Amino acid sequence: MAETLRRVLNLGSAAGPGKNTAEAEPPLLLLGGPGSGKTALLFAAALEAAGEGRGPVLFLTRRPLQSLPRRTGPALEPLRLQKIRFQYPPSTRELLRLLCSAHEARGPAPSLLLLDGLEEYLIEDPGSQEAAYLAALLLDTAVHFSHRAGPGRGCGLIVALQTQEEGDSGNALQLALLQRYFPAQCRLQPDASGPGQCCLRASLEPGGLGPREEWGVTFQPDGEMTITPWPTQAGDTSSHKGSRSGGQP
Repeated sequence: MAETLRRVLNLGSAAGPGKNTAEAEPPLLLLGGPGSGKTALLFAAALEAAGEGRGPVLFLTRRPLQSLPRRTGPALEPLRLQKIRFQYPPSTRELLRLLCSAHEARGPAPSLLLLDGLEEYLIEDPGSQEAAYLAALLLDTAVHFSHRAGPGRGCGLIVALQTQEEGDSGNALQLALLQRYFPAQCRLQPDASGPGQCCLRASLEPGGLGPREEWGVTFQPDGEMTITPWPTQAGDTSSHKGSRSGGQP
């Protein structure tokens, strides 16, 4: 689902000719350390997908969001918010139960499946077998929703994972395993920050479906998020624009 995140980072720019649909795009892993704005970007992706006029968005997270990001324009309009369905599985067992029962759910099939805080579920059983099983089940659930939605109306999948400090061999092996299931990735890496700011570099790799793209993401002390093209891409004004919105890093 690199295209959905690309539109978020490009201030909602429409997909150009030949862009992949959710049905064709590979699942995406959103990576970043603590306080890197993963949840804010994940919610922005939910709002973007909710405004596409397709199915609802299913947002899975262990606990309710503390606050909704403040955004300009129509992004927080009630109709978009109504299309985002939040569910809060409190444990790995409950998450697995929810995913396994997806075929029993009634109503329109989701157009996008989001999971925030994958690491919180994996910590209960950090082995590679559990990580592989959960990743495979997430993919199977997205495929099931795609089949329910019908041709040309697939269900995308984005999963946010908190990365750990370098040198942790166990987490490195787990990440390498997950990357087999999620060929597309977006990494949020710390950058030089000003007083009270949290500055990050967002690197989007769409899994072989296009070139790598980068943006600068800055969170102000009040939670407002500013997105600008990374300096090496600043000359491309056709698709990269600055944007401001509110969110919790």
